[in-house]
Amino acid sequence: MKIEVCMGSSCHAKGSQGVIEMLKKAIAANGFGDKIELAGSICLGHCAEPGANMKIDGEVVTGITAENFDEFFNTHIKKPLLG
Repeated sequence: MKIEVCMGSSCHAKGSQGVIEMLKKAIAANGFGDKIELAGSICLGHCAEPGANMKIDGEVVTGITAENFDEFFNTHIKKPLLG
């Protein structure tokens, strides 16, 4: 699974750095380090959305915040990797 986190100024201002840290911890805690390629990305073009944006295997996911991170991680990362 390839995850690209937007590092553009809008997402940075909306907390993408904190989301990246939460993502790194969740990946490690779930033992997914060998299953995920994590990278930064230039603007994904969804700046009007709240929260940070990511591209997961080519699909853009918007609105990721500290408050909804656990639900996002379980739905978009954990569930697909566990089948």
